[in-house]
Amino acid sequence: MIDKQDRSERRHFQREGVQALEAAGVLDDLYAAIDAGHIELEGKDGLIQQIIKAGLERGLQAELSDHIGYDKGDPDAGLYPNSRNGSYSKTVATSVGDIELAIPRDRDGTFTPMLVPKGSRRLDQLDEMIISLYAGGMTIRDIEHHLASTVGVELSRETISKITDAVLDEMLAWQQRPLEAFYPVIYLDALIIKIRDGAHVRNKAAHIAVGVDMDGIKHVLGIWIQATEGAKFWAGVCAQLANRGLHDVLIVCCDGLTGFPEAIEATWPKATVQTCVVHLIRAAMRFVSYTSRKAVAAALKTIYEAPDATAARAALDQFAASELGQANPHSVRVFDEAWERFTPFLAFPPMLRRVIYTTNSIESLNYQLRKVTKNRGHFPSDDAAVKLLWLAICNIEDRRARDRAKERGLPRGSKRLAEGRLVEGLVVTNWKQALGQLALAYPDRIQPYL
Repeated sequence: MIDKQDRSERRHFQREGVQALEAAGVLDDLYAAIDAGHIELEGKDGLIQQIIKAGLERGLQAELSDHIGYDKGDPDAGLYPNSRNGSYSKTVATSVGDIELAIPRDRDGTFTPMLVPKGSRRLDQLDEMIISLYAGGMTIRDIEHHLASTVGVELSRETISKITDAVLDEMLAWQQRPLEAFYPVIYLDALIIKIRDGAHVRNKAAHIAVGVDMDGIKHVLGIWIQATEGAKFWAGVCAQLANRGLHDVLIVCCDGLTGFPEAIEATWPKATVQTCVVHLIRAAMRFVSYTSRKAVAAALKTIYEAPDATAARAALDQFAASELGQANPHSVRVFDEAWERFTPFLAFPPMLRRVIYTTNSIESLNYQLRKVTKNRGHFPSDDAAVKLLWLAICNIEDRRARDRAKERGLPRGSKRLAEGRLVEGLVVTNWKQALGQLALAYPDRIQPYL
């Protein structure tokens, strides 16, 4: 994630600097020339480009002075072993268009500028813009057209692709980072995306895991593209999580994934696998007619709100024997087939049930990610899909953090429009009470981490 505090401080100092110049009257003539139309702010050779050009060239000259040991025009320049040797022209792409710079040289050929490195044809700000556009859901073709039509920078699709690939190392470090030894609750859900597999484009599931730590804070643990079916795939995911330091889990809430319970029990034998109740209800209501939906929903509510498994079984049997249940056998069958993974939910008190009731926190994330991926026909590879999903999560959380920062100084009672955290860093509601109930349900396993 981007360091929001540093960025906020930098913007604050920039605003203060401009305000000081305005107060001193330094910018009055400039504003008058702009108003009169004598100076263009944007576009090729506009004021913004010229200011950036002047600032970069001044910085390059300062770097060379530091390298050779004297400033330009120093009368004692002849006493130094190395000296200036003119400059050469270099065009660099920036977020405001192409700028032609005069890059200074030294006579010994040992000067290596850091501001505009050798071989670099772009400034970092442009790379950041491209990565931000990519994370927002634009395709490489869209970014190519956007840069050409808005800032006048023409980059090939190969170059844009390489820029976005530059985050792969960072993404890999995130995907392999060490985890806490213990997470009381883990949620797991998936979204379907299209990925090229050889000569064909296939639907694949991108699974996202979110863990809740002992402080009730949610963390995205990883993203995995399901390459193989069932138990083999999940065994690999669980092994990776264990290798990253995750030694124990109390409850894993998921959507009845094939092979997942077996993989969980092989890695964390004492973990409880809980089918997401919301997914279960949704599956049970899939073929219910519109006129019967309210009645069926009310009947199912008596099952998942039952005080214990015995009462829930009785409620399901009563629904199955009723005229409504006989008219909707699919609804009965969904609960029957998921019964073993549904009943653990019923053993917990109400406050804890609310925590493990659903994977909605990931579903909200998936909804936002689908808005990012909908513009794409398909991804060229699994890595490309994971890269975009990871960038999109970072982008969404950073954007929301910026919006919240803007409203931080508003007086109490003012209407706030900024959205809260989506997943990463979000605190589970009423977590203290839920943790207390977990401590009663799993005293031996949770005590070492309290």
